[in-house]
Amino acid sequence: MSVTSLVTPLKRQTLSGDVYDQFKELLISGRMMPGEQISLRNMAQALGVSVMPVREAVQRLAAEQALEISPNRTLRVPRMSVSQFREITSIRTNLEGMATAASTATMETAEIQQVVLWHERFTHEMAKKQPDGSHLISFNKELHFAIYRGARMPVLLQLIEALWLRIGPILNYDLRSGPTRVGERVALSHHASLVRAIQARDSEAARTALQADINSAADFIISVGALVAADAPPPVPQAGNPK
Repeated sequence: MSVTSLVTPLKRQTLSGDVYDQFKELLISGRMMPGEQISLRNMAQALGVSVMPVREAVQRLAAEQALEISPNRTLRVPRMSVSQFREITSIRTNLEGMATAASTATMETAEIQQVVLWHERFTHEMAKKQPDGSHLISFNKELHFAIYRGARMPVLLQLIEALWLRIGPILNYDLRSGPTRVGERVALSHHASLVRAIQARDSEAARTALQADINSAADFIISVGALVAADAPPPVPQAGNPK
């Protein structure tokens, strides 16, 4: 499926911010793959805008290391090395663990019910004979961010979003890797422990379950060789704009 089929045409013509938001959602939700190339013209056509706001948005994302411009000015989703992935995973366990512990203490009942709803949708999809990986990825992302928003710590939420922006394309590899990993129901077990802890208002148990969920997925991604073994040299600044 082409990435251009995943975006929604925009109603206004001026806004690189709107384009940025759509790219951001695709990256965070894991709907763009590492190494995937992106055509500015095709994306602009899918969004119903000129190339200029798309170019502005992708240059912003490139500055945030969420996209990269190759030496021939091709735009693509970066591949991630093992060491980069380990570093981001370590940061995630701390920041997302902090957000989870805080939200467990502060969420209103309605917010907890929303978390439970996403867990139930994830569980229902997992129970199918052939779970839809795209649905699992979406429900997983919504579950996590429903929890993080409940912490009422906007700066922390921004930091978490920045990490997911870079790691999203690889983060959900275990949920789209086929029946073997999904069949193990590992994420479901961690989510169940997480939701129970939140319902019990047990902040430390919730933090522990969340961190176990992150580390389990990370260990699997590393074990199957889904990452680049060595760090790439720093990119050489290129003249001109991406294609």
